[in-house]
Amino acid sequence: MRTTAQATFPRVGQVEAVSMFGAVVVGIGTAGWVRIRDMLAPLSGSPAEKLAVRGFISRRSLDTQQGVSQISVEEAVSREDIHVAFICTDNISHEDSVRTFLQAGKHVCVEYPMTVSYKAAVELWDIAKEKGVILHEEHIELLTEDYKVLKREVQGKILQEGTLHFTGGALKPGFGFPAFSGIARLTWLVELFGELSVTAASMEENSGNYSKMTAKLLTSDNRPLTWIEERGPGLPRAKNINFQFESCTLTQIPPAPRGAVGLFMQDLIHFSAKLMGQVSPEELQREKIRILHCLELAEKIQQLCQN
Repeated sequence: MRTTAQATFPRVGQVEAVSMFGAVVVGIGTAGWVRIRDMLAPLSGSPAEKLAVRGFISRRSLDTQQGVSQISVEEAVSREDIHVAFICTDNISHEDSVRTFLQAGKHVCVEYPMTVSYKAAVELWDIAKEKGVILHEEHIELLTEDYKVLKREVQGKILQEGTLHFTGGALKPGFGFPAFSGIARLTWLVELFGELSVTAASMEENSGNYSKMTAKLLTSDNRPLTWIEERGPGLPRAKNINFQFESCTLTQIPPAPRGAVGLFMQDLIHFSAKLMGQVSPEELQREKIRILHCLELAEKIQQLCQN
């Protein structure tokens, strides 16, 4: 008869001996549903196999979802077999949920933006450090094949100036200011061109649910970048680029094949690797710096637009 030794996975700052990480999903929209699906059928041989979904939380009273039962926040924070929370709610309610689970000593994976306040994000990271748990902000936009191809295309080229203009449908309430709801695009610019500063920002709006935010940014070597988030009924979901380099101009994102592994599954594997201590402290710190930098930029853009 074969016996298998129980695996032990380190937390940040301390060691927690568990064979599986029990998880709860907070919010049952599209993302919450996908999180449950991916934990029920993780990529074989990946760290995601160490996650087991124990329940979900919703403001509504719901039947079981994919065979998983609804539980209360109180039950989730008090259960010893629940180690992890996935926060998949409205952007403006992320902060409260993240804080609740971190203070209960649970690891947290939250959709971007973690908060709609830079100061609050710093506080949440301080709580995670104090409790010795992982705080992970999902950024699936960095896992897309489009982005990976664009990153390779940009590598080594010297930027003169550039524009990233996103269009999409009107947002429902709860997504926060466009600099936060669209932080995926800002993250692209930071990952492609390094640390940025904000020089100006403006906002156009009308009563027909149309909005256009324009932010003027500078790279560390004073190259201008413009980021535009334009939303309104009937606008196509698209990213339009115009990046002028010394050697060439890029006016469209190069076509890329669809990835073999889904974006949320890729993120789940990355988060699980953090839980198991397989991600270096240096990489964790780089992610934290980038996320906080983007949130600080978003807050500055919001302040300039509202002044």
